[in-house]
Amino acid sequence: MEKLYFASDYMETAAPEIMEALAGLAGKKFTGYGSDVISESARRKILAAAGALEGEVYFLVGGTQTNATVIDTMLRPYEGVIAASTGHVSVHEAGAIECGGHKVLTLPAKDGKIGAADIDGLAGTYWNDENHEHMVMPAMVYISQPTEYGTLYSLKELEEISAVCRKWKLALYVDGARLAYALSAKGNDVTLKDLSRLTDVFYIGGTKCGALLGEAVVFPKKGTVPHFFTMVKQHGALLAKGWAAGLQFDTLFTGGLYEKLGKNGDETADSIRQALDEKGYVQDVRNSTNQIFITLTHEKARALSEKVEMGFWENKGDNVVMRIATSWASTEEETEKLIALL
Repeated sequence: MEKLYFASDYMETAAPEIMEALAGLAGKKFTGYGSDVISESARRKILAAAGALEGEVYFLVGGTQTNATVIDTMLRPYEGVIAASTGHVSVHEAGAIECGGHKVLTLPAKDGKIGAADIDGLAGTYWNDENHEHMVMPAMVYISQPTEYGTLYSLKELEEISAVCRKWKLALYVDGARLAYALSAKGNDVTLKDLSRLTDVFYIGGTKCGALLGEAVVFPKKGTVPHFFTMVKQHGALLAKGWAAGLQFDTLFTGGLYEKLGKNGDETADSIRQALDEKGYVQDVRNSTNQIFITLTHEKARALSEKVEMGFWENKGDNVVMRIATSWASTEEETEKLIALL
């Protein structure tokens, strides 16, 4: 039996529509750094979908570069960013935020999420401390949709967080590395227009959501970060062939392709979740997106890993939590093979 691959959602090249569009540009020439007509078309489509026609869109090379660039350019040297203890910037970005000179101020998370009350408490503690001038100032809140555990912030939760951010003058930033899977998930009630209304900046993930590479940073309000383009280049996150990213997002935002790709990842994950329940597996976190977390004995994990590549998540004493990630490219055939193997 050929080994199955469910370790992550960026193991395939790109959606066929994108590959065809890229091939169609053979022999053509475009201006660089996103100044081309294709990138401009992509920006218009994204801003229209987000209901932010006066906003700004920038295409960056990848998720870590995006988080590091956005956070660094929006914060002063003495400011830090609030995030879940399990958040991507807290755990899986190799200290990129701290490397840029900003402390990540962590809060306890429940299934990957932080709440408005905890954010309010952290900010209040800082400002009510007579020694706060000697401390790192909280100036931004970072959350991801979906979270690191595939869970979703509801519209109510997002509105509450946004209100607390406005109260304490904290910028609100949403990491949308897997946003396609959030928008298409059962039970999701947060739209792109909601993100535009409630946040200061968010990004639309491409790398994990059907693109060959690239992420689209959206500032709903123009001029939020003056000279952002120049600072993107300073951070090594700018593509010279900007049209390559622009074309991909132009394609993703044509005919509802972005949500369609996300729906495939969610539906194949739902099939696996149902099978896991029927077979008596313990799912560490319940969600409706494309990531599945199962608790296994180390022996069982080793045995399964010989036939299916999963992602290691964390050790739990005698057990280990492994992640199964479906994607926009997961097929019914390989999903059924995984279910049979389980």
